[in-house]
Amino acid sequence: MIRQKCRLAWLLPLFVPGIHASDLHAQNQTDSLQHLDEVLVTARALQKEIIPVQKLSGEQLQRLGSHNVADALRYFSGVQLKDYGGIGGLKTVNVRSLGTNHVGVFYDGIELGNAQNGTVDLGRFSLDNMESVTLYNGQKSAIFQSAKDFGAAGTIYLQTRTPKFKDNKKYNVKATFKTGSFGVVNPAVLWEQQINDKLSSSFSAEYMYTTGKYKFRYATEGGYDTTAVRQNGDVNALRIEHGLYGTVKNGYWRTKLYTYFSDRGYPGAIVRNKFTHEDRQNDANFFAQGMFRKHFSDKYRFMASAKYAYDYLHYLADPHKDESLMYINNRYRQQEVYVSTANCFDLTSFWSFNLSVDWQFNLLNANLKDFVYPRRNTGLFAAATAFDFDQFKLQASVLGTFVSDKLKEEEKGETASDKMEWTPSVVISYRPFKKIGLNFRAFYKRIFRMPTLNDLYYTFVGNAYLDPEYTNQYNVGATYEKEFADLWIKRIELQADVYYNEVKNKIVATPTSNFFRWTMVNLGEVEIRGIDFALQTDWKFGREVFLSGRLNYTYQKAQDFTDPTDEFYGGQIPYIPWHSGSAALNLNWRSWEANYSFVYTGERYSSQANLPVNYQPSWYTSDFSVAKRQQICSHELKLTLEVNNLLNQQYEVVSCYPMPGINFKFIVQYTF
Repeated sequence: MIRQKCRLAWLLPLFVPGIHASDLHAQNQTDSLQHLDEVLVTARALQKEIIPVQKLSGEQLQRLGSHNVADALRYFSGVQLKDYGGIGGLKTVNVRSLGTNHVGVFYDGIELGNAQNGTVDLGRFSLDNMESVTLYNGQKSAIFQSAKDFGAAGTIYLQTRTPKFKDNKKYNVKATFKTGSFGVVNPAVLWEQQINDKLSSSFSAEYMYTTGKYKFRYATEGGYDTTAVRQNGDVNALRIEHGLYGTVKNGYWRTKLYTYFSDRGYPGAIVRNKFTHEDRQNDANFFAQGMFRKHFSDKYRFMASAKYAYDYLHYLADPHKDESLMYINNRYRQQEVYVSTANCFDLTSFWSFNLSVDWQFNLLNANLKDFVYPRRNTGLFAAATAFDFDQFKLQASVLGTFVSDKLKEEEKGETASDKMEWTPSVVISYRPFKKIGLNFRAFYKRIFRMPTLNDLYYTFVGNAYLDPEYTNQYNVGATYEKEFADLWIKRIELQADVYYNEVKNKIVATPTSNFFRWTMVNLGEVEIRGIDFALQTDWKFGREVFLSGRLNYTYQKAQDFTDPTDEFYGGQIPYIPWHSGSAALNLNWRSWEANYSFVYTGERYSSQANLPVNYQPSWYTSDFSVAKRQQICSHELKLTLEVNNLLNQQYEVVSCYPMPGINFKFIVQYTF
């Protein structure tokens, strides 16, 4: 009987795209509620979601030649990635030009925080143990979620692997070793263990070292005339994670311990013929989090989450190594405590209602002179409702946010006034024909961003009287999906969205009479108009050749309307291209696999002054990989050769931060 089930599990994905055999095997080990959650994670998005969503998961995610989350996000439409110089540089993401601080990043369902500057470095999150990366504009379609999930203009969900066991196995082990250009040494191991029928664990560890040295051509007014080697981009990093996964009757729970250590150099900007930098940064990040979810009845669902996080950052600029540096030896320590509960009531077969309450406490300590040691309490309350009338769906929510700051050293600074904000959202979806996979959708969302602790209290810089940033988002779009039984093309999915965004009271840094002292002020007003388009296809030629394709395109006109008297009023905001896009092709034949991916970023400006001196040319990169799978004693060995930036393009994502040219990576992966 078990063998028959296994055969069916491997056949079903051929007829139901988006369902993977591993998910079906997993269902034999879990209860009915867990079955539903696992299928939703990997099912096709277009039928399930009523809000713009893009997702990469499973093998599709691993084939892109990306090795951290930031690189994978390049293949989503509407995303601008800032990369400050290769492997060792900071990597942040901007969604639909709303700004990095308006993007919420969730790791296994709980948000990653940084109250100090609001920025999450996505470069430190590996794809080695990642199951899926999902981007939502606005918020998730499901109303059964924490209040935090309602609190960002755009959200990225990083879902690590949940243990799945098949063929009566009690454990899974995957060992990976990567090496290649820039002296990369990158071993990783993943061990999943089934403890009993209701409890399993996962251990993941990864070490990464690179010299960060690569050749680049330095651009001058007359063209590229100098070849140099990128310096101070070395990275030593260690990531360790441990998870426990349990099931209870009609529910489940999960815990996660995460630790990350790194020692890295800042590659720095290449300006005025200065090619070397000596800045160093050490990081130590730790968090422990847990989640519990249960159906108490057909009418009531409950979820609770909790987290503790500690982040340490040490930045050192030593003039003994570089005379151009001013001596800086700063240490920052953040702590965060977070708890959340969500209560969902299924009032009728078509009407649901959810109440969520969150509380978060943040503190920031530093060794800066005259530092005020801020502490922040944040309360969030969300009420949401959903109506599902088969072909017509409606969701509405309101989020209340309450923020209160205190200073440990009150005599050294002013405390920002308490904030209380209520922000709504409305989402609708309509499917005009039951048998045709065409859906129309629209949403409106208003949200605000509280100034970070650096914005308000950083020594000689902060301004305690700042107002929050406000955003208004409007989106209208459509999705279409069709499957073909007797053609070479087996499936096609299309998404198209037109949107308009506003950002009010944008917080910017401006210099004072002393260039070593800046101040934060509310100046900005930005309007963004854009179009996102996404296409996915699956093809089958004969019995053994499978081809899948993915295409994304974005057009954005993001204008700065801050000051009508400004000479550059209405200009395109910095680093936002008018046109951008990506494409990816995957070919499978027997045990062989070939992948090609292409990323394009159009022309843009590095300043709100849209002048020729600030012009940034368009750039594109092509990546190619080939892989071979080999069965060895019922275990699998996979060998992969990657060639990134195949055409050796010389480009800069951020001005004066040159990126690597052509580079190679060889990967050995053994699974047993």
